[in-house]
Amino acid sequence: MLNLERLRTLDALARHGSVSAAAEGLHVTTSAVSQQMAKLEREVGQQLLAKYGRGVRLTDAGRLLADHAARILSQVELAQADIEAQRGQVVGEARIGAFPTAARGLFPQALAALRDTHPELRVRSIEVEPEDAVRQVVRGDLDLAVVLDWSNKRLPVPGGLARARLLDDAADVAMHADHPLAASAEVDLEDFADDPWVSWPEGEFCYEWLVFTLRAKGVEPRIAHMAGEHHTQLALIAAGMGVCVTPRLGRGPVPEGVRFVPVRQKMHRHIYAIWRSDADRRPSIRAAVEALHRAAAGVAAL
Repeated sequence: MLNLERLRTLDALARHGSVSAAAEGLHVTTSAVSQQMAKLEREVGQQLLAKYGRGVRLTDAGRLLADHAARILSQVELAQADIEAQRGQVVGEARIGAFPTAARGLFPQALAALRDTHPELRVRSIEVEPEDAVRQVVRGDLDLAVVLDWSNKRLPVPGGLARARLLDDAADVAMHADHPLAASAEVDLEDFADDPWVSWPEGEFCYEWLVFTLRAKGVEPRIAHMAGEHHTQLALIAAGMGVCVTPRLGRGPVPEGVRFVPVRQKMHRHIYAIWRSDADRRPSIRAAVEALHRAAAGVAAL
């Protein structure tokens, strides 16, 4: 009989593409992955891995069994969901992720509520950028993730995932108090065509959104500084290093000398939770979504 944990190891290898990445995804050592694969090869009597350069690749037999493993593990997920639903208890482990401002703005309230209401549920949380979060939910590395897209740029979300809207998060332009537009009631992004910009790191979803949005308005952005955290961006603004777009969720303490001005054509981030549809009946997923809804409602009411 095929061992489920060894099939899980094979599935991780197929999804991640290397022994080291599979080990990281499974939170085990590379040696443990190699040992599980050696045992699985003995069980099936066929070679499942072949050397490829300095790494390995799946053989034809390995790919065939990996396809079956994915379906078997999906059925196990469904069975777990049905058992949890039948018991009606919020137990076990939930792995959830969110981009940094949602982790800061929603997780403290949501995770505390889950701890107090469902003490037998173990929650593990991480910060993760939206596009990577989608991939991790699809792969099964995360049970649930909080992601975002902008009103004029959607985040690609593949089929097989369920979603729940949490809130719309408005964004303003941040600038130094000495900026000529700092006292304005509203501004247009075009007003900053000649300013240096402080942006998210290149390649991140929000960086791509900023460049896309400015270019759509005929502005070729001069991005002078990049920082992943909004607090770092605002520290640069306080030092007079440029302007930036700053969402309101998780904004926190504002450095002295920074001013926020709303944009005339409102900019919003749509923030929502995603999870695999085959886990939809799990009480732990429903409880986590409910806790995030309550935390989001508290933020929206501020």
